[in-house]
Amino acid sequence: MPIYEYFCEACDKKFETLVMGKETPICPGCGTEDIRRLMSACGFISKGSGGETVGKSAGASACGTCSATSCTSCGV
Repeated sequence: MPIYEYFCEACDKKFETLVMGKETPICPGCGTEDIRRLMSACGFISKGSGGETVGKSAGASACGTCSATSCTSCGV
């Protein structure tokens, strides 16, 4: 059973909820069904070209000075 992210159109609340089957979730803030499902960030681990595990994307880099779109420049 997946956990999905939603945005409530009525109260502008962003929330996550476990969805079972064809259940229609409701906003925990205001109780409406006027919500839309959001695209969630991926939570996978990929392998780099040398077989090393890549756990972070360049956008989530821990390097404060990095503005690259690839982590090959600093190795993070």
